[in-house]
Amino acid sequence: MRTMLRPMLATPGAHVPPGEEWVHEVKWDGIRLLGDSPSGGTQTRLTTRNDNDATPAWPEIATGPERDVVVDGEVIALNDSGLPDFRVLMDRMHNRDVRKAARFAVTRPATYMVFDLLRLDGRLLVEEPWSERRRLLEALHADGELGSWQVPAVYDDGRMLHEVTKAQGLEGIVAKRRHSRYRPGERSKDWVKLAHRYRASLVVGGWRPETGTAGGTERIGAVLVGQPTPDGLIYRGRVGSGIGGRMAARLRGLLRETARSPFAGPDVDPDGGVPREDVRGTHWVEPLLVVEVETHGTAVAAASYKGRLRQPSFIGIRDDVSPEDL
Repeated sequence: MRTMLRPMLATPGAHVPPGEEWVHEVKWDGIRLLGDSPSGGTQTRLTTRNDNDATPAWPEIATGPERDVVVDGEVIALNDSGLPDFRVLMDRMHNRDVRKAARFAVTRPATYMVFDLLRLDGRLLVEEPWSERRRLLEALHADGELGSWQVPAVYDDGRMLHEVTKAQGLEGIVAKRRHSRYRPGERSKDWVKLAHRYRASLVVGGWRPETGTAGGTERIGAVLVGQPTPDGLIYRGRVGSGIGGRMAARLRGLLRETARSPFAGPDVDPDGGVPREDVRGTHWVEPLLVVEVETHGTAVAAASYKGRLRQPSFIGIRDDVSPEDL
């Protein structure tokens, strides 16, 4: 029997909640899915936060347990640095072609990290405290009844986990009250998420005009940034968020345009240089200006997919640092 449930959502937090009433988990950089596996050998149904059927995209996960369960978890895949990375999943998440999904399952395998148990053998558990749901989930996993699904560890020391996940380039942590009930579809203060953001100093190598710029002079809408290395300026991504009108004007006055791309590699090379979608409409500039950027994931340390920034935002211009200093 299928049960329609929606994932419970965490509230963003500014610090790790203290005290023994809290338990802490790794925040995975993946895709949140509910897994509904009714008894009788019926195929598991995987659904998104909006109750859309995502089952065809994940054949290696949809062969779930034969036990009657509904679980909450996150689908993850590892990048070349061995870290969970949402971008590795991007080509898979919208695919519904069965043959292509089977190929992806081999070339870009995913893992289902299950962190909550909402139904067991026809019994809804949403009114049970987190501690009881977790006990039952761990028992299922220990008995091998979850198949290939994984149950990640939980930790009592939230500060330690916060520091370790930041040092390792993971997305963050989630703190949960031990007595918390599961509130389907609600954002609860009983769950608190803390995502890591990282800052990096990078060099501007180009800029793109703001979409819909009218009149004479084009206004900067985004800058293309890179990291100086012995092999040249390595492209790290495009940054538009955080560039307001005054900053756009200031940047325009500091950037010196040039005819060729200053980034290492060919102008169009998705595996090394600037990808085609970022080349189109770009004004190349001499790599002289250093800017500060904030991003999810340690992309500059090559701890993300192809070393690219994820959800970056522009912080400001570094007048005190030169490209040679980097």
